Amino acid sequence: MPQADTPLDHFQLEDTRVTRRYFGKFEKITGHLGRVAAAMEAERRLTRAEVEVMARYLVGLTLTFRALAHKYHFSGRFAHAGKLTFDRVESGFPVFAELLTMANDALQAERHLREMRSEEALKDEMIRSILHDLEIPTKLQYALSQRLYYQELRRGGLFWAQNDPVAVWQGNPSEMRRNFLIHWAVYDSQTNLPTIYLMEVEDTGKVGLPKDERRWPEAQAHLMAQSLGGLKLLTIARGFDQDFDDLHPKRLRRFHIGPMYSHAFTKQAGPLREVLEAARAPVGEDWALVWTEEELTSADTVREKSGWFGMVQREVFALDPFAGQGAETGATRMERSIILPQRPYQALEERKPPGFGDVRKFVVSPNGRVLSYR
Repeated sequence: MPQADTPLDHFQLEDTRVTRRYFGKFEKITGHLGRVAAAMEAERRLTRAEVEVMARYLVGLTLTFRALAHKYHFSGRFAHAGKLTFDRVESGFPVFAELLTMANDALQAERHLREMRSEEALKDEMIRSILHDLEIPTKLQYALSQRLYYQELRRGGLFWAQNDPVAVWQGNPSEMRRNFLIHWAVYDSQTNLPTIYLMEVEDTGKVGLPKDERRWPEAQAHLMAQSLGGLKLLTIARGFDQDFDDLHPKRLRRFHIGPMYSHAFTKQAGPLREVLEAARAPVGEDWALVWTEEELTSADTVREKSGWFGMVQREVFALDPFAGQGAETGATRMERSIILPQRPYQALEERKPPGFGDVRKFVVSPNGRVLSYR
């Protein structure tokens, strides 16, 4: 049951078995995401460099869920073991506060590990407890789960609440022009969803952007401050274009990973929930994950006056031309995909709910193969 101070759309998992099923489900889901990105590369929707960037964040997401699975492995067994809070109505993912707590724990992971017995010592004591005392060493198992949690945090590479921008050089089209792919990611606090950003930038500054001690920290701070799901891509790109006269955003993309739908865990309304109910899929296969890509591209440039005598280049962004939707979405293009196992896909095809005709379907088989259907 949700606690008195927990929002109605947030839910705490209080049972050990249910908590482990939840993380088992996400272990399967995140394990498929890299293969989905590879399928998108095969369809020429992502380049090799972009797949490598996406894979970095998707692996990080897998590690984040692995760490949280260790942390909450004994939820419901002890009062102090803690309970995972997730958004069961909007996203199906853990709430933003879980990742903030995890980031704080990471800062103190080294101290906690120094104060804990080693993994080998805990396992040896568990064996002695089983063989000599004929007891189930539950408390020792809990201690080991917490050690494994802090070890994951110390190891790093996780998907954090904020993943700061990184600039990857893509070549020089001319002597004073450099191309960079800037990528960053956030766990959106409004939607409780991991969100990945890719921006192609043309740099006409005197010093390459990542080596510029003046512009790069400012550009990083600007992008992180604008990384909100409620902001349109057009707003983000225009703000960046206006604030940096020698940085020209040519293409900006945003990938929303989720929501996750599950007949067993989430309470979303709509056709996907009905499809999962009709599929009657076995445990571990009763899910569907939405993957949304927004894209904004520059169609042209104009010269604007800057100061008394200067002129600067500004981008003119292309918006979706159909029925004025570009102005509404603030993007050139938006495409939704859905990732789901075979049984839910069959139920989706049988029911054919409205609105899913143009949605790309990535169907994962039990052996991990990913097939793409329109």
